[in-house]
Amino acid sequence: MNAHHPQKFAAAMLVAILICIGAVLVGPKVNAAADGTITGSVKLNGTAPHMKGIDMSKDPYCVKANANNAPKLENVVVGSGGGLENVVLYISEGLTSPTESTAVQVFNQKNCMYSPHVLAMDVGETFKVETSDNTAHNIHPNPNPMTGNIPWNQSQPPGAPPVEKSWKAPEFIEVKCNIHPWMHGWFAVVKGPYATTDADGNYTIKDVPAGNYTVTAWQEVYGKQTQKVTVAAGGSAKADFTFQAK
Repeated sequence: MNAHHPQKFAAAMLVAILICIGAVLVGPKVNAAADGTITGSVKLNGTAPHMKGIDMSKDPYCVKANANNAPKLENVVVGSGGGLENVVLYISEGLTSPTESTAVQVFNQKNCMYSPHVLAMDVGETFKVETSDNTAHNIHPNPNPMTGNIPWNQSQPPGAPPVEKSWKAPEFIEVKCNIHPWMHGWFAVVKGPYATTDADGNYTIKDVPAGNYTVTAWQEVYGKQTQKVTVAAGGSAKADFTFQAK
């Protein structure tokens, strides 16, 4: 009878292993299927403000890098059908236990401009500041220290490795370059799922648990708007926003 014990033990171990594998494979799929999305568009009503051209003559490299382009300010970027680009959408009310993002966002210095102009991220989410230019830059975000976010200022000469950072608290943080005063952008630090509108003003906030939420749209010139939405398990809610030109 003792001869059968090893076989029984091996069989029991095999069953236990299969159960563990099944839990790993099935568990995340069930959770992912329960999450929904919030989609929509953000538009500008009225005539878009004129964005001034940028004089880069103080740095010959920047001039050459934009020889086939006419760089201009990006405070308000309007695409087809009045769609507003670079608007950040996030959940401002309703999240009970926001999940932390594992993505690593990239803020690049390319052709003496910031790309993207607005980088959205979760609180505590690591992001990288890179440079693609063959001229020196410095990255200088200026948060409000009262929020708990600490200002910093770091140079990046050509070929410098990425600077990795994160922020402790929600805040819309202006970013500048002390070497090239026209360089201007934003870090939009929020809690939970977020999205940024594309060139046509469209967006999708993914990985939203079922529930009732307030969605906020933030634009650097026009401020904020909010809408209430309900997301069903595995479903999609819609929230469109319109800002008035001024």
